[in-house]
Amino acid sequence: MSRETFGVAVAGFGWMGRVHTQSYLRVLHHYPQLGVRPELVAVADEVPGRAAEAADQYGFTTATLDWRDLAADPRIRAVSIAAPNFLHRELGVALARAGKHIWIEKPVGLDADDARAVAAAAREAGVQGAVGFNYRNAPAVEAARELITAGELGTVTHARFRLFSDYAAHPEGALTWRFERARGGSGVLGDLAAHGIDLVRHLLGDILSLVADTATFVPQRSRPSGATAGHTRAAGGELGPVENEDYVSSQLRLASGARVVLEASRVAVGDQNNYGFEIHGTRGAVSWDFRRMGELAVSVGDDYQDQPRRTVHVGPAAGDYAAFQPGSGIAMGYDDLKVIEAYRFLRSIIETKPYGATLDDAVHSAVALDAMSRSVESGAWVSLT
Repeated sequence: MSRETFGVAVAGFGWMGRVHTQSYLRVLHHYPQLGVRPELVAVADEVPGRAAEAADQYGFTTATLDWRDLAADPRIRAVSIAAPNFLHRELGVALARAGKHIWIEKPVGLDADDARAVAAAAREAGVQGAVGFNYRNAPAVEAARELITAGELGTVTHARFRLFSDYAAHPEGALTWRFERARGGSGVLGDLAAHGIDLVRHLLGDILSLVADTATFVPQRSRPSGATAGHTRAAGGELGPVENEDYVSSQLRLASGARVVLEASRVAVGDQNNYGFEIHGTRGAVSWDFRRMGELAVSVGDDYQDQPRRTVHVGPAAGDYAAFQPGSGIAMGYDDLKVIEAYRFLRSIIETKPYGATLDDAVHSAVALDAMSRSVESGAWVSLT
């Protein structure tokens, strides 16, 4: 089939910039019906040599130190924003106003005002905006949503969402931008709890109010001596304060009447990417663990007491599973979720209507995160309405 070439660029080439790039390269392998062919036009990163290395490895036509070159380049129609949080607002607003569709990583800035500004710029410019809430793209999560929507669990009564990781557990972890208020904003709130809030809304609906508590368990870290990528070590350097939280726990009241506990930690020794949920209703329950991404534990029926759970291996009927594997029980991976995201982003542009997580979803998540921060300060419940 004949496809239009569609110029894309990536701003920020750490791990997530690589994942976005690989998703553009893979998207037609899994979605041959897509009517455009992404072309890697340009990559921008302020770290000397990083963009040039990316161009050499992946085939970008142009490498630059300055993301502003992307806004001015007429070959580029869409930009992935994978830069640090403090740059999200500046890049998102400027690139949208330049007429570029944007695929931006969460949390879309440092707070809800930043997310609103990017969403408003995209809306005014008439461009599409996708956000990296990738866990909602897991076919098992899509299957759980269908189960809930169909009423198989009855009325949802209560749920628990967890996001535990150990990426910041080592005391020699470098004091990067992630631990600074001015550049990272919040800590585990913006990094992991943002995903949790999105999953709560995606599966169970809007949040009415919440109360939260946070803690910082590693109060000082060593400053890195040079550019960093990912979660690096920096032993022996000058110590500086960790300015944001390592841990959050929150109770949520939903518009449906359900109650939710959401807990996230970046210093959970012994837990690596332990993300998931357990959702209970008046007739059944469903749970999911990201580390066993293609499975659901499901309890449905009319027994109520002593009603067993069974493990369901999702297959081609669930979400976008069929784009990757032909039969149930064949494992998918994290990068596959970003390929789904890339497809939905490009489809949104082609059809001029949103598919997948949007900038409005990012605003809702940021509003809830800001409310958590206010709750910590006041020690009280905070309304989101």
